[in-house]
Amino acid sequence: MTPQDPAETASDPLEGAVDPQPAPGKAGLKLLLEPGPLALFFYLTRGPGIVVATQAFLAATLVAFPVAWWLERRVPVMSLVTAAMVGLFGGLTIWLEDATFIKLKPTVASLFLAGVLAGGQLRGKRVLRSLLGSTLRMDDEGWRLLTWRWVGLFTAVAAANEVVWRTQSDEVWAGFKLGLFFVTFVFMMFQLPLMKRHELPGEGG
Repeated sequence: MTPQDPAETASDPLEGAVDPQPAPGKAGLKLLLEPGPLALFFYLTRGPGIVVATQAFLAATLVAFPVAWWLERRVPVMSLVTAAMVGLFGGLTIWLEDATFIKLKPTVASLFLAGVLAGGQLRGKRVLRSLLGSTLRMDDEGWRLLTWRWVGLFTAVAAANEVVWRTQSDEVWAGFKLGLFFVTFVFMMFQLPLMKRHELPGEGG
């Protein structure tokens, strides 16, 4: 059994893929689900402004749900969490016309995920394994190491977001937000050796 393809989990890394080899058309569409709304947000922030960009981002996120269901016949748990965060902070930004809320979203979401993973780990619960276990089989040490690495990434993202949105323009921050997609993808790539090293043999292994 091979580790999960990082391209399928780049900006939402806790998701598990149901179909490891989707049809080419569906695979391409799936890859657009995350960076597509982010790219739209980045583009509109540089034009009409961040409130209009937030409206489009929220709409695109809602559209992604039926598309995700069509692709996988389910909506991944972390997609639900992400959409809830976008709905809350995006809704406040649109309602109050205050970009502070949407800028806080990556901080709050990242700290929430870091807290859930760290808290579960400290209580002996493998939260990451419960989310990815259907597609990734590793020994306990592998899950422990991978979990803490994700905690570190989420914490770093939260800290970086606080620095960027408080010191940079809306356009720079929107570019940073889009860049997080690629940072997460690269991070996933660097986890492949760990995942392979601690992988448990599958039925055919």
